[in-house]
Amino acid sequence: MDAAESWSRTKWVFHFMLIFAHFSHLSLAEDVKHISAHVLYLSFTNYLDVNRLVANGDFETPPSGGFPSEAISDGPTEIPSWSTNGTVELVSAGEKVSGGMLLIVPRGKHAVRLGNDAEISQEVTVEKGSAYAVTFSAARTCAQMESLNVSVPPASQTVDLQTLYNVQGWDPYTISFEAEEDKARLIFRNPGMEDDPECGPIIDDIAIKKLITPDKPKDNAVVNSGFEFGPWMFQNVSLGVLLPTNLDEETSPLPGWMVESNRAVRYIDSNHYAVPEGKRAVELVSGKEGIISQMVETTPNKLYSLTFSLGHARDKCKEPLAVMAFAGDQAQNFHYTPDSNSTFQVASVNFTAKAERTRIAFYSVYYNTRTDDMSSLCGPVVDDVRVWFSGAGRTKVQTLLGLGLAFSAYLLVLV
Repeated sequence: MDAAESWSRTKWVFHFMLIFAHFSHLSLAEDVKHISAHVLYLSFTNYLDVNRLVANGDFETPPSGGFPSEAISDGPTEIPSWSTNGTVELVSAGEKVSGGMLLIVPRGKHAVRLGNDAEISQEVTVEKGSAYAVTFSAARTCAQMESLNVSVPPASQTVDLQTLYNVQGWDPYTISFEAEEDKARLIFRNPGMEDDPECGPIIDDIAIKKLITPDKPKDNAVVNSGFEFGPWMFQNVSLGVLLPTNLDEETSPLPGWMVESNRAVRYIDSNHYAVPEGKRAVELVSGKEGIISQMVETTPNKLYSLTFSLGHARDKCKEPLAVMAFAGDQAQNFHYTPDSNSTFQVASVNFTAKAERTRIAFYSVYYNTRTDDMSSLCGPVVDDVRVWFSGAGRTKVQTLLGLGLAFSAYLLVLV
C-alpha cells in the first residue's frame, strides 16, 4: 500500500468518525437539554410544594372562640376558611369518644370529623382547563365501611376507607379534577349513615397541585414513564400517597396512568423509599387488586419491547416480591431477586402490537406486609417504564458496531 492510498483511506475513516461524533454530540445536547428542563421543572414544583396547602388545610387555625374542648359540640362548629353543613367537628390529638376509642389525628394537633351526611367545602382559585390533584389525609373511626366523597362539581369520587394500609391508622390519598372555571368548590362529604353519631371519617392536611403532563419522549411510547409527574407529596410524611381507583387517563393524579382496580397503589418518593430512577416511583401494595395501566401508541404488526425497573422499596417488605406485567396479548411474571449492590433489576416483555393503542399494565403477584409489624401493606416497586419499537434497539447496536468497525479500520490503516 503506497503513501497516497494510505492517506486517502485515513481521510475517509477520519471523516466518518467526525460525522458520527457530530450526530452523537447533537443527540447528547438534546438529551442534556431535556434533562436540564426536567430538573428545572422538578425544582420549581418542589418549591411550590412548600406552599400549596389550601387555606387552613391542616385545621390548625383556631376558631374565633378557640378550639372546642369536647369531642361533640352542641352548636355548629366554626372552622376558619371552610363552610360546613351537618355535624362537623374539630377534634384534637389524643381525644377519646365514648367507649374509650382514641381519635386519630393524622398530623399536627387538630383535624376534622364528618358525621352522617356532613360536609365541609372551600372555594379555591384554579386555572380554567387545567388538571389538578387534591391530596388529603384520612382515617376512619368506628365503622369499617366508612368512605369519603371528594368532589369538585361536576367531578366526584368516593374513596373507600375500609382497607387499612398501615398500622398508623391513616393514609394520604389523592384524587384529580379538571377545572371548568377559574374558581372551584372543593367539597368533602361523609356519604354514610351510621347508627353511632360518633362515627365518621377524619380528614386533615388538604393540599392542591396543578398537574403537568410531560411530553412523550421520541424513543419511548410511555407518558410519564418514570412517574416523576404526580400529586402533592408532603416532604415530612413517610407514607407516600395512595392512588385510589381512577379509570380516566385524561384526568389522573398520576398523568398518563390509570388505576383500574378496587384498591389503591402507593406513590412513593426517594426521601423515604428506595426508588430505582429519579425521585418518584409506584409501589404495588394491593396484590392483584391494585393495577396500574396505560394505553400507549403503537403501530399494528410491529414488534415492541416493554422494559421496566422492578425493585424493593427498602420499607421492610417481606419477600418474595413479584410483578405480573402485561403488554398487549403478552403477560409475564417477574420475581425480584435481591442483590447486595442494587435494590432493583430491569425486566422486559416483547410483544407484537395488534392495534394503534396497546395496553400495558402491572400488578403485584403476592399480598405483602412489612416484617416489623406484619400488618402494613407493601409490595414491589415499578419505575422507568419504557415501550419502544424493537428495531430502534437494533439500529443503535448497528451504529455502535459501525463505529467499532470504523475504528478498527483506522487502526489497520495506521499499522
